[in-house]
Amino acid sequence: MRTRTLGHTGPTVSALGLGAMSMSGMYGPADRGESIATVHAALDSAALHNGVLIIDTGDFYGMGHNELLLAEALRRRNRDDYRLSVKFGALAGPGLSPSGHDCRPEAVKNFLAHSLTRLGVDHIDIYRPARLDPAVPIEDTVGAVHELIEAGYVRHLGLSEVGADTIRRAHAVHPVADLQIEYSLISRAVEAEVLPTLRELGIGMTAYGVLSRGLLSGTFTPGSPGDLRSVSPRFSAENLTHNLTLVDALRRVAEARGCTVAQLAIAWVAAQGADIVPLVGARTRERWAEALPAADLELGEADLRALDEAVPPGSARGDRYPSAFMSALGVGN
Repeated sequence: MRTRTLGHTGPTVSALGLGAMSMSGMYGPADRGESIATVHAALDSAALHNGVLIIDTGDFYGMGHNELLLAEALRRRNRDDYRLSVKFGALAGPGLSPSGHDCRPEAVKNFLAHSLTRLGVDHIDIYRPARLDPAVPIEDTVGAVHELIEAGYVRHLGLSEVGADTIRRAHAVHPVADLQIEYSLISRAVEAEVLPTLRELGIGMTAYGVLSRGLLSGTFTPGSPGDLRSVSPRFSAENLTHNLTLVDALRRVAEARGCTVAQLAIAWVAAQGADIVPLVGARTRERWAEALPAADLELGEADLRALDEAVPPGSARGDRYPSAFMSALGVGN
């Protein structure tokens, strides 16, 4: 598995990263033992090629569950073999009901103290607000992370789901290593302003949702109660049938290339630039093993044209989040 460097100031990591959110019940129940085994498999595959695995989590994934799970999985692993990307700021009450964001400087430092303790590490490699807090200037939030970097508790500043203006304002306070944002064959809004801004400023991207929460995996089945997709517009009854026709078109291109639909969708994101690291939200070893060949799947101009014809930009139906959450995003679909 090849390596990529996140922007001008970020770390060099393996060409595929591991997104850990699905290991904490966000898409229905997950098997703890299998989740830990998946983390180990991802670490081993990166190490096999002298790479360093980037693992993405959020302190609010399962309200600490995900960080504690990762702590168990990483306990006997070499700290130099992985980089931890941690999002903070999202609030929730009992029952995991979302209740806004808190990115005040004092809250940032408080969140970090909890993450360091739960993860059992002495520093976070990339620390990022999960969303923009409308009550707190981004300069104040970034200033707090800057202080934590100077103190040695954080290595790099990251951002998540913000627009071009916010990226510029944050970068003026402290260099941003990467922006984490959804990017896939059916979520391409970043191409208009965000991606050019990142490249102008020398900022990398960690792309999540590369399989659109399983929609582009080629194996999607309706989720169980508690699955976030049950409230996602793209998975609603009126939109899902149409969106699966796009997957069928994608499958024909994949068959011509001799790969799976999931591998092709991941490879498409990777092909958009060497400054982009796709995050694969695998929670089983089988799904991680399937994703791995995508890192070495090279797509030519003919392949990219075929994919644009199969899944034209803007062809998906339904927003990528419920309407109540769309206002917190820096870009749309």
